[in-house]
Amino acid sequence: MPTAADALKAHAELLALAREHSLLSSCADLLEWDGETFMPRGGVGHRAEQLAALAGVLHEKASAPRVGRLIEKAWPLGVDRGPDSPEAANLRELKRRHERAARLPRRLIEERARVAAVAQQAWAQAREERDFAVFRPWLEKIVELVRAEAAAIAPSLDPYDALLDLYEPGMTGAEISRLIAEIGPPLRTLLAAHGPFGKRRGRSGGAGPGAGVLEREFPTDRQKLFVQAVAASLGFDLEQGRLDVGQHPACIAIGPGDTRLTARYAERQFASGFFAVLHEVGHGLYDQGMDPADAGTPMHDAPSLGMHESQARLWENLVGRSRGFWKHFFPRLRNVFHEALARTKPEAFLAAVNRVQPTLNRAEADEVTYNLHVAIRFDLERSMVRGDLAAADLPEAWRAAYAAALGIEPSDDAEGCLQDGHWAAGLFGYFPTYLLGNVYAAQIYAAAARDLGDPDAAFARGDFSVLLGWLREKVYRPGRRFSAAELLRRVTGEAPAPAAMLAALQARYRPD
Repeated sequence: MPTAADALKAHAELLALAREHSLLSSCADLLEWDGETFMPRGGVGHRAEQLAALAGVLHEKASAPRVGRLIEKAWPLGVDRGPDSPEAANLRELKRRHERAARLPRRLIEERARVAAVAQQAWAQAREERDFAVFRPWLEKIVELVRAEAAAIAPSLDPYDALLDLYEPGMTGAEISRLIAEIGPPLRTLLAAHGPFGKRRGRSGGAGPGAGVLEREFPTDRQKLFVQAVAASLGFDLEQGRLDVGQHPACIAIGPGDTRLTARYAERQFASGFFAVLHEVGHGLYDQGMDPADAGTPMHDAPSLGMHESQARLWENLVGRSRGFWKHFFPRLRNVFHEALARTKPEAFLAAVNRVQPTLNRAEADEVTYNLHVAIRFDLERSMVRGDLAAADLPEAWRAAYAAALGIEPSDDAEGCLQDGHWAAGLFGYFPTYLLGNVYAAQIYAAAARDLGDPDAAFARGDFSVLLGWLREKVYRPGRRFSAAELLRRVTGEAPAPAAMLAALQARYRPD
């Protein structure tokens, strides 16, 4: 039986190993960021080998029997300090990571990293050429590898649940299905109230009310400057982060003082780039808002990806589409893009960024239809993992799903199943966290409004610091001390539930 001194010593050694692991992992993150931004296409083969080598080393360290023995020795410390202590939180997560890693062979981890690096370049090429055939063989390999991973981790579980658990611990596909079944009817009713959107092919089903306001000439060089200024105004520290152009929008936390955001801009699609940046800024604010004393330990992370997504969705939509936000920023936007917006009234612009209309693109979807996009991806990826849908049949399955759910169909693969890069990166089980993020975000934002009063008045003055300070205290700094459900209960007094999200959508989008 380990003594208290033994437990304390083992815990200290575990944290030293965790910090070493975090440093090495940050090197892989930096390589991935470079692959998103500046790496020439010719470097993909060598980058794949670099990432595979690092993945192998990281896996060997995480799965080492010595780690398991140290966790066993240190476990009494977490019990003594209490379940809400940093020690208990670190030990719970280290145990979870070690057990998962110990079940996976190193060769599988290395092959996954190697294939994902090449697959992401193949996906980018396929998207550019609007041809799924370029990506298909790589998707087939990715699906084979994630199925092997799921079988190794939990052979008795539904394979999709084993993958989902990595991003949202304890969550199951059955629970996601029930959530989708609960929110689907009210969302479709709300969508129908905005008018008939018959079956169409091609981009987004026509112009729609106010669409032209966002589809004028918005030079990308000025977009970059404007969104950088907005990011700083919201509280993203550009002395400890940066914003670059990448293959797709992302937030990559390299380490303390170094949070990288990537964005993609379109000259005649202002909302596409702007709201994608706000989404990533939300992730970045979370990463920059954690307690620096926890850096390198499991505590220095969100309790789940759904909780992290809640902050991206909160800043993107609940803040970024609010009346107060644009009361403050629209005059600046009109000054920057005078030619495009000189005659546009603030109300017309606000209506444009909040219009409800089925679109083909998830990232550009309005708040009412967004979760329907996620539901489609959840069904398709779960079917691929279970072996019910062959990768070769994905484009047709995608078209059929969009026709059924939103009444629109993509005209080519780039508008369809190639629009997201998640599967190329091997991120199966990731998409449900967007839906959970919307649920958590609405509950957290409602709690903030109860504590702070209506944030809209502060936004109109350009003051986002009060909300950010509240979120840092309540959500960011606790890190991984609590589970997502427990953190939500402590912040809002409620269990996770979609009622707040549905109420907020009804309040904003129900036609008068």
